[in-house]
Amino acid sequence: MRKRQETAPGVPPGGEPEVRDRQFVVALARGFDVLRAFQPGDGALGNQEIAVRTDLPKPTVSRLTYTLCNLGYLTYSQNTGKYTLGTPVLSLGFACLAGMDIRQVARPLMEDLAEYSGVSVGLGGRDRLSMVYLESCRPNTAVTLRLDVGSRIPVATTAMGRAFLAALPDGERGYLMEHIRERERDRWPKILDGIEKAIDDVRTRGFSLSMGEWTPDIRAVGVPYLPRGDSPILSFNCGGPAYLLDRRRLEEDLGPRLVEMVQKVGDSIARY
Repeated sequence: MRKRQETAPGVPPGGEPEVRDRQFVVALARGFDVLRAFQPGDGALGNQEIAVRTDLPKPTVSRLTYTLCNLGYLTYSQNTGKYTLGTPVLSLGFACLAGMDIRQVARPLMEDLAEYSGVSVGLGGRDRLSMVYLESCRPNTAVTLRLDVGSRIPVATTAMGRAFLAALPDGERGYLMEHIRERERDRWPKILDGIEKAIDDVRTRGFSLSMGEWTPDIRAVGVPYLPRGDSPILSFNCGGPAYLLDRRRLEEDLGPRLVEMVQKVGDSIARY
């Protein structure tokens, strides 16, 4: 298991940075928090909505949105008094995605598995306590889970997130789980059981399961991807409506197939 730090020092994954380093620029971190407040499908947000989502004082949010507008990262509507993300944010995202060779390598294999399974296949990476979709493939013949690039799902209760947690070094996993515990509180004992089961499943079978723990009518299998070098850990999933995915099919068919697919991705990347 690799010994490295996925989380930047002094930046808890679940909220406001704990500033212990003089090099850490709090204002910059808060500016990124404002940008993070915008989620796919949100539309425009006002300063009050952003303040609630970021847990920042409204006067601070007002200064940050003003600055981000001047830089082009936000666009302000005089008619609604609300903000939308600007084009420079999109350019940053596409620059990031364009630098990920794994997407080009994995996509044909993901498409094949999506067509075989009749459900979605995704690739994601962690952002704080969420997994963000970096690639998503859906079959052409079935109505299934619609999660596109940029969509966010929880780390703690999804197959993709649990596979990611299972691949982390013990110290970093414990750090993230402490923040999950603080956020979930009453649900924590059940969530902890699911994570511990997933860790054991990944160790023994190569994949984790989520049987409705995230959304009651969604089931999925997840497999971690550990790239060489210092690149971040990612994970793949295969999931969709519960009526298409019983436990036996996930454990005996799609789980092993997803493990095999991820191995092929790794072998191809090594030759890339």
